[in-house]
Amino acid sequence: MTRSIPGAAQFSSMRVAVLGLGISGRASLDALARHTQAVLSAWDANPSAREPYAHLDGGSEADPAALLEALLSWGPDLVIIAPGFRQVGPEWQALRAAGVPVWSEIELAWHLRAAHDGVFAPWLCITGTNGKTTTVTMTEAILRAGGRRALAVGNVGTPAVTAVSETSEDAPEVFAFELSSFQLAASYSMEPAAAVCLNIADDHLEWHGTFADYRDAKARIYTNTHAACLYPVGDETVQAMVDGADVVEGARAIGLSMGVPSVGQLGFVDEHAVDRAFIPRRHTHAEVLFDVADIAHLAPEGTALPVHIAKDALAAAALARAVGVEPEAVRQGLREFTGGHHRIETVAHVGGVRYVDDSKATNAHAAEASLRALENAVWIVGGLAKGARFEALVAKVAANLRAVVVIGRDQEPWRSALTGLEVPVHYVAEDADAPMDDAVGAATDLAQPGDTVILAPACASQDQFASYAERGEKFAAAAARLGGDDDEH
Repeated sequence: MTRSIPGAAQFSSMRVAVLGLGISGRASLDALARHTQAVLSAWDANPSAREPYAHLDGGSEADPAALLEALLSWGPDLVIIAPGFRQVGPEWQALRAAGVPVWSEIELAWHLRAAHDGVFAPWLCITGTNGKTTTVTMTEAILRAGGRRALAVGNVGTPAVTAVSETSEDAPEVFAFELSSFQLAASYSMEPAAAVCLNIADDHLEWHGTFADYRDAKARIYTNTHAACLYPVGDETVQAMVDGADVVEGARAIGLSMGVPSVGQLGFVDEHAVDRAFIPRRHTHAEVLFDVADIAHLAPEGTALPVHIAKDALAAAALARAVGVEPEAVRQGLREFTGGHHRIETVAHVGGVRYVDDSKATNAHAAEASLRALENAVWIVGGLAKGARFEALVAKVAANLRAVVVIGRDQEPWRSALTGLEVPVHYVAEDADAPMDDAVGAATDLAQPGDTVILAPACASQDQFASYAERGEKFAAAAARLGGDDDEH
């Protein structure tokens, strides 16, 4: 089998600047250097990030205006921009004003994808405010159970451009993509085999500027879809994205229902998830894909299976069905799926109190889903609010709370939202040296036997931690230092 990268030729002698040398920027530079004859430059505000690329043109300037002036004076034909640069920030504005094309790493990946005997591996693309990582990894598990060489990429695992440009004999045959609104905002050309927006709620408004811009970025997931545009039945915003999408002729809109599905939908009949979209006799029959029992092991300890996990499983099943995976592989993949860290993960029991790491709940929508499944929760919240307000969230979960502990360096949105709450609220000092240790200590003091201390911050982590993963790890370590109840593990 011959593998090649047909799109590589277009970059010959093209001047490509990579702006932002994090994971996606480094992967973009490496792929361009390996597979193309592009003239490259590397740019970052941090001098240490530039050091590995000292052999390339480029530079480092802390001042955004100076950095962009230097970059533009280099004369780029194209800029690959890191997702950390806000759509409303000075970098995007300067590049737009100069008329320079701006691509995400995902757009670059589409152009550098490998063909196997002239055939490209299909992309199954997933976005949404919440549930992306669970759905993309479930999809990977189902595809592998169906005998496909599959890989989850995007915001998980191997950088997308590295994975899709792989030309070895064991390169993946199909990709499951987790895509953020940051990536989609600068992606224009990809043609998914199937795509889904799981849900949408106010998030990342400081990055996009308005909810409309955020929604429009998410809606790009459906553009040029070939086979199936999946959407949650009853979500008018997402359904409007599908209705307005410019798709390849023959692509179908397929609903995902938590009730009995109509023709052209997947849904649930009693405890069975069924398909009435991808089967020949869908007008009169339904085919069982999996049972709720097959995903029951994914329920957080001591609680019923959260509805959002069933929704994610149904979406993953639909994506896999769109590329022909058989029902038994759907069931097998979900049975074998174990989930990931930092999403409703019990990390300790101490004195009859359960400690749950849900650090991946980085917005109000995700935190609400976790809190409403609990009684008597001591809730650790806070971090980068990303322009969000939390009054509505607090009102929805107030009845589930024993107490609240607030971390982060911007606590004003929480002080506003928690005013008048009839449970204790503790604020960790914004300049605390070890904010998570302080938070876990305060939460432990407020908790009673039978309670759950849960880290579900509803905020991003980067004000005090490197990532949501580090935040969760510090929470787990602080809980472990309390001394666990061995008989409860």
